[in-house]
Amino acid sequence: MVFSSPIFLFVFLPLVLVCSLFKNLRLRNFWLLLFSVIFYAWGEVFFVLLMLGSTILNYFLGRWVDRETEPARRRKAVAAAIILNVGTLACFKYANFAVDNLNVILRAAGLATLHAGKVRLPIGISFFTFHALSYVIDIYRRKWPSARNPGDVALYIFFFPQLIAGPILRWSAIAPQIARRAVTRAGFVEGIRRFTGGLAKKMLIANVVAQPADQIFGFVRAGTQLSARVAWVGAVCYTLQIYFDFSGYSDMAIGLGKMFGFEFMENFNYPYISKSVREFWRRWHISLSTWFRDYVYIPLGGNRCSEGRNHVNLLIVFFLCGLWHGASWTFVIWGLYHGVFLVLERTRFGKAMERLFAPVRFCYTMGVVVAGWVLFRADSFHDAAVFLGNMAGIHLGPVTWYPLRLYLTHQVSWMIVAGTVFSMPAWPRLREWTARKLEALPEALRSPAHAAVAIGGVGLHAGLLLICAAWLAGGTYNPFIYFRF
Repeated sequence: MVFSSPIFLFVFLPLVLVCSLFKNLRLRNFWLLLFSVIFYAWGEVFFVLLMLGSTILNYFLGRWVDRETEPARRRKAVAAAIILNVGTLACFKYANFAVDNLNVILRAAGLATLHAGKVRLPIGISFFTFHALSYVIDIYRRKWPSARNPGDVALYIFFFPQLIAGPILRWSAIAPQIARRAVTRAGFVEGIRRFTGGLAKKMLIANVVAQPADQIFGFVRAGTQLSARVAWVGAVCYTLQIYFDFSGYSDMAIGLGKMFGFEFMENFNYPYISKSVREFWRRWHISLSTWFRDYVYIPLGGNRCSEGRNHVNLLIVFFLCGLWHGASWTFVIWGLYHGVFLVLERTRFGKAMERLFAPVRFCYTMGVVVAGWVLFRADSFHDAAVFLGNMAGIHLGPVTWYPLRLYLTHQVSWMIVAGTVFSMPAWPRLREWTARKLEALPEALRSPAHAAVAIGGVGLHAGLLLICAAWLAGGTYNPFIYFRF
């Protein structure tokens, strides 16, 4: 089940919102946990057992880590927890990848290859594994004690708003809210606003530009040589798709959390206005980048070491970041690609870039990011190289001249414009400008003006919700890009 589906919007969500009517917090938590299990079981009945097993295992591991007082024994306990959680992730996500690569080596050596059955990837396993790791590591660091009730651990790991697409939550941030929180009218209204805005991002922008992006990347996979114009349209469409899909899901998750009284961290902060790759990673998928910073980069030594060791630490982190995204060498190289630019920006190259005109730095950053997204989206290095070559006007054979109007329909063109505008902080600045103008009005006009703006906001979000519902009813293109994660 996904957020942008009729069954979720018109059946599941209204039923689960009943929990906000309960005054008893334990009853609300039980209701949320029950529906979170149903949410996951809707598409992954078998793997619910895996998640329940992970929950029970981590509950006892957390109790073990919390109970130990002697430092060496505590380190052994947390090491066992990390090995078990990472081992589970490796078995399901990387087993086939490891066997395929080992077979390449065995064939080259003239030896018999291994034959292993296809291991299915549980949806969201990368996210709930990182939640489980945060649970035991935060307990080890004494940021928050272990849960006394296994249901609290289950709710933390299973909680449906963040289960399949993030943001990645910390036990130390969510545990106090599981124990004590309040659903307020203002928070509930803000939650509806964030959810509706995120749904519109997903349905009206990401899904529209996804169709030409998938078609154009599909041509390269089939061996077609594209004109530079068509290749650039595909790259730009995918650049917008992945941002509005990810940030849209994050907005919906944050909004759902607010409806139930939870506060989640922001996950995106307009990354496409960045003027360096370093700034991009401070704005893109913030819960993931800060997770790697706090749980991997800093323990490795961070920047409190020699310059060379710091560069190695960055490359290790981005190697793991790429591998986290998918069991493929294209993801690994995508991660290292970003890691190399982060290392470069810590050398004289970065200091030279800082002296350049801001638009030049912006173009450099977006060039790096868009090229990286081609590598991220492509199914193989060959496809990525061909696509990037086509973007540069380099072709390995005769070009198939697809007319742009096949892809740049009026709808797609308008959504590219909308995506470009809303990739910038235009909406928050409009709201700030409106607030300043309202405060500058005479007192007699201020209250009616505030009421008119509030009514307009309600009308806007109601209109967006109706449009999204109509598109869902019409069966518009609605891809789900998180199966790899």
